[in-house]
Amino acid sequence: MNVKLPRWLPIGLAAVFSVYHLLLATVSLGIPRNAAPVIVCMVLYAVATALALIPVKKQGLTMPVWMASVCLAVAVIVPLVVASQLDPNHPGGTGYATWYVAAVGTLMVIVSTRRRHGFAWAGVAFLAVHTVVWSGNLSDLAAFGVVGSVSWVGISHALQATLARAGRDTREFIRAEQEAADWQAAQEAHVNERQFRLLQTGRTARPMLQRIVATGGDLTPEERQECLNLEGAIRDEIRGRRLLSDEVRHEVMAARRRGTIVSLLDEGGIDDVEDDELARVHAELASAIRDAAADRLIIRTVAPGSEYAVTVVGLSSEDLESSALGSSNAGDDDEDDDDEDEVSLWLQIRRSSVEVERADA
Repeated sequence: MNVKLPRWLPIGLAAVFSVYHLLLATVSLGIPRNAAPVIVCMVLYAVATALALIPVKKQGLTMPVWMASVCLAVAVIVPLVVASQLDPNHPGGTGYATWYVAAVGTLMVIVSTRRRHGFAWAGVAFLAVHTVVWSGNLSDLAAFGVVGSVSWVGISHALQATLARAGRDTREFIRAEQEAADWQAAQEAHVNERQFRLLQTGRTARPMLQRIVATGGDLTPEERQECLNLEGAIRDEIRGRRLLSDEVRHEVMAARRRGTIVSLLDEGGIDDVEDDELARVHAELASAIRDAAADRLIIRTVAPGSEYAVTVVGLSSEDLESSALGSSNAGDDDEDDDDEDEVSLWLQIRRSSVEVERADA
């Protein structure tokens, strides 16, 4: 569960604290020797705070370097100018006239919150050194509130580091969860695919296996040829993949029973084809197999990016003995043709029906 605070809430709190410091400066304008420089510093502080609280869309929470530099410059100028108008040994004390200490601390906390920790630490470090030099007493760091300003910058830095580490851990957990989900989905897909292939293989081979058991392996020549046809059908389930549909399976088996050697190879070229377009491709492929008179059919997918989805090549040979020999080697990867083979069929099925209509026009 990811809980996020609305952006206006921290910005509003920072703005309230900044306005509070300006109110303290206003009620203490009678203490400085000259109020004009103090008023100028109040304006500078207000402008710097407004800039620091404005998020930049391109960089998000991270403050641009130029903006951090402006805030650091204000953190240096304001103490120098305001303190020059104050007497640290004033009999009545400085009261709220040292408002700039808490103001600079607040501004540096904003800078640190916006991931410019180096600028923030430089600002409070200058504030601490200046206070010691101005008052002449190290113990005045606590009296004027410098210790509190430094502490708040430290807390801001620590919180930012903790949140950044938590964010990295969260991203790692999300990535690990996504990888685990992908692995589980892949495993489930493998299991489903294996179960489907086993079911399809059992459906195809069960009648013949039962016949083999019943006859004790004494099959007729026709039954032995049917075993070869079934072997080819089982091989199609492995190599044909998305080339197959029930209609295509039926026509391939019918072609094999007519004596045609059929080789199917799906190399992933139609994995991105939509279901309706794939149904059209199957229908055209089944029709081509049904009407083919070739001795051998080679059907394979086309690489992605082409306008075609499937290529069908039909080879015819007058050497029937060579064709029969080729039938026994139908599962081999080598599909080179003999010199006597002639291309009797060349068909390319388009990937999209829009391209089919355009070609017909």
